[in-house]
Amino acid sequence: MTTKERVIDLFRSNSGSFYSGEEIAAKLGLSRTAVWKTVKRLREEGYPILGVTKKGYCMEKGSDILSESAVRQYLDGCKDIYEINIIDTAGSTNDIVKTKAEDGVPEGFTVISNEQTSGKGRFGRSFFSPHNTGIYMSILLRPENKPLSYGNNITTIAAAAACEAIESISGKKTDIKWVNDIYIEGKKVCGILTEGAFDLESGMFKYAVVGIGINLYVPYSGFPESIAGRAGAVFERIEDDSKNRLVASFLESFYNYYSGRKSEHIKTYRSRCFVIGKNIEIINGNVKTRGVVKDIDDECRLMVKTESGDIITFSSGEIKEITE
Repeated sequence: MTTKERVIDLFRSNSGSFYSGEEIAAKLGLSRTAVWKTVKRLREEGYPILGVTKKGYCMEKGSDILSESAVRQYLDGCKDIYEINIIDTAGSTNDIVKTKAEDGVPEGFTVISNEQTSGKGRFGRSFFSPHNTGIYMSILLRPENKPLSYGNNITTIAAAAACEAIESISGKKTDIKWVNDIYIEGKKVCGILTEGAFDLESGMFKYAVVGIGINLYVPYSGFPESIAGRAGAVFERIEDDSKNRLVASFLESFYNYYSGRKSEHIKTYRSRCFVIGKNIEIINGNVKTRGVVKDIDDECRLMVKTESGDIITFSSGEIKEITE
């Protein structure tokens, strides 16, 4: 555990209590200079640490700070599965994990950032990832003997796990827009992007990276005008320790589905997919198809009854609801 993480944990576990630099140094076996530099850095990064003359430092009560050790405290049956790395800022957490995958790190390598400066969405779009109000996380997977089509399973497993995690900490009902977006009360709060590399001879995955971005709170300056009408957040105000609880709940649920400990993720997914039964237009490449969504099949494909009466299945594509 880094010095920064140890100081964060001390403050997290004793929010509202003041500690002098000397007391922190003694508790953590650090020099007072190291403590001062670490606290200064944390405050510059936006951590809510108060400094009061003759009293010392204190993290404000009601803070919501990501911490590896706190996430692990909430994990139950998969503590040894994930190597969790929490950083303050990333270009793209998916890109960081893909680089590590090429270096040969094992499955379960996970990066969680408080901010992304180049967050990625589907179809080459950007994913708005402002500092300290969301969770931006990527996990390395090494599925054995799985073809390209398995990527849809990974995305829908992540979506089912995200719904369960969000509901468990917020009590709010979640909905899924096929294939990778999570909504609360008609506003998008979460997006998922699965990327991977394949063996050209076998056509099987070498590795996959599943990235998930969750708007936990409304950004301090609001959402950009381009997405303000459709973007939402899980909470309206800061909820104590929600980030660590949400991350742990997601990791637990995701692993249970991915490993087969818990079956039928597709049932969880279907029950929340709000496009079933809707009139939609799906864009796949340069082809647009209109019809009614009949179901999600067991391979996580969208089953659409077209205007001509044919049933067509789609593994990917972008959909919009037709209300006319």
